[in-house]
Amino acid sequence: MHRGAKTTVIVLLNNNLSLIAIATPLGQMIGGATDEGVCFCEFNENPLSEFNYKSFSQFFEIETSQTLNPHLKTLKIQLDEYFEGKRKEFSIPIAVRGTDFQHKVWAQLQHIPYGTTQTYKQQSKNLNQPLAIRAMAHANGQNPIAIMIPCHRVIGTNGKLTGYAGGLWRKKWLLEHERNNCPLNGTLF
Repeated sequence: MHRGAKTTVIVLLNNNLSLIAIATPLGQMIGGATDEGVCFCEFNENPLSEFNYKSFSQFFEIETSQTLNPHLKTLKIQLDEYFEGKRKEFSIPIAVRGTDFQHKVWAQLQHIPYGTTQTYKQQSKNLNQPLAIRAMAHANGQNPIAIMIPCHRVIGTNGKLTGYAGGLWRKKWLLEHERNNCPLNGTLF
């Protein structure tokens, strides 16, 4: 599957940011971390292995290295376990930047149990902001850490799949994957 795939790493030394490309059943993901924790993890349509590191380092005037940040090692292991159906929760430190409202939304997303879904309306009520449905949806869309901050578990009020930066086909796959690996065997959507 994806275990034997080559891991590509680039470290932006001057910015204290490490990047990793992780092969998954849904395509490549790019993860980024600082010493504080994972700061992003998103699906990437352009494989990092095709990336021109020399041009990148010259453009940004940075050095590159093959040293892997320990948070990214953990990220790769835990994502592999998630896709194998063995991991339901992540234990990696997260260091994302955003507004206070975005942080509240992203924290609330992490409380949606594995194998379940929640509507945007339920999400806004849980934050005691029932009229902030659109703002909530926008904050979900700005989520920089796919899967670990599980915005894929949020669906429309009508029960339909809606809005996912990685594509609705990935959202559907993730929800079915969780349903198939969930001890509750509950209905997701």
